[in-house]
Amino acid sequence: MATTLVPYSHAHHRHLAAEVSQVYHQAVQALAGGFYSAAQCHAWSRAPRSDKYWQLRLRHSTAWLALDSGGRCIGFVQVERQYGELGYISCLYVLPAWQRRGVAAQLITVVKQWAQQQAFPRLSTHASMQSKTVFERQGFRSHHRCYQEKSGQQLTSFLMYCPIVESTATSRT
Repeated sequence: MATTLVPYSHAHHRHLAAEVSQVYHQAVQALAGGFYSAAQCHAWSRAPRSDKYWQLRLRHSTAWLALDSGGRCIGFVQVERQYGELGYISCLYVLPAWQRRGVAAQLITVVKQWAQQQAFPRLSTHASMQSKTVFERQGFRSHHRCYQEKSGQQLTSFLMYCPIVESTATSRT
């Protein structure tokens, strides 16, 4: 099955917010029993968030949607524009049935291309234990392990960076 990546546009894609919410929730819940416990996954995402929540969140960021041949959202990536550092990937989620098919890698690739056009020096993310490997395969390197508490559960992630634009000093040597 073919996938198409499209930049999120509130005017054209806000009707997909419910699908984005399902992608997020299902992807988190599928982690239970693997890297995270059921209690941790429940703390991370108790239930799908509202359409309005995702419409607002995606509207105030730069995002791409992965759509299947029927135009349904099967994955998405979100890059914050108002975070402390430009190029912070706050979300990368793919429906469980579409995982391990290269969708996440395609989404990261489009973000890297966009970041290069924006002349960002690097991208960053807090990768889950599940997504760490896909980020590493796309050139991200782990800086350090992080811990976040949600609803009394400790969730482990990794602060990761990926260089995009070489510094002037490096490119001259």
